[in-house]
Amino acid sequence: MGGALSVTLGSLLYPAMLGVQKVRSAPERVIATPASGPLTEADRDFVVKVRSAGLWEYPVGQTALRKGTTKAVKTAGKHLIEGDASLDAASRNVAGQLDITLPNQPSPQQQSFVATLNADSGKQFDTDMATLLRATDGQILSTIASVRTTTKNSLVRALADQANDIVLDHIAVLEKTGLVDFDQVQFQETTAPTLPAQDLTPPPPAATQPQVVLTPPANSTLSPNPSAG
Repeated sequence: MGGALSVTLGSLLYPAMLGVQKVRSAPERVIATPASGPLTEADRDFVVKVRSAGLWEYPVGQTALRKGTTKAVKTAGKHLIEGDASLDAASRNVAGQLDITLPNQPSPQQQSFVATLNADSGKQFDTDMATLLRATDGQILSTIASVRTTTKNSLVRALADQANDIVLDHIAVLEKTGLVDFDQVQFQETTAPTLPAQDLTPPPPAATQPQVVLTPPANSTLSPNPSAG
């Protein structure tokens, strides 16, 4: 792997969802009681994390379509775009119903991921993209599982179900590229975080800035809205 990406990956991450600061106070504290069930700090944090993840993975998928050198890498890019657009719509829908403020930009760390991959080319891009996304998506699964088993809010539970299916799909297509460096992935998944909290937290949206929308491809078959079951 390239030196630049090794340094970036060396800063990873949380033993939870990547690129977003974990709940800073009491994750089980109930902050609202909507009709869909009690909403905790951890629930709110999860909705923000889903949004933030899509804000950096979606443009990486677009870059993979342009710069990928193999059919498998381009296929992975298509899955990233479609899946993240669907999850973005779902997270915005849930946030609107639960009065959760969402970011319009990914975290500084996630922005550095995008910059690193934008600077790559050829096979280096293919390998770096597959390994970086596989590491981040692997970490995301633990957060999804935790939220799915603990939340009492039906909207958050449905979002976790949808996120689980899409992240597993992304992991599968990334592995099918044959380019994932599993030793590097394992290293990142067992390395303690070293970045300051502000680098792991997406900035709040500007008051006058319209909400960013990740547009799904015209032939998308994924449902944008989780059911509240």
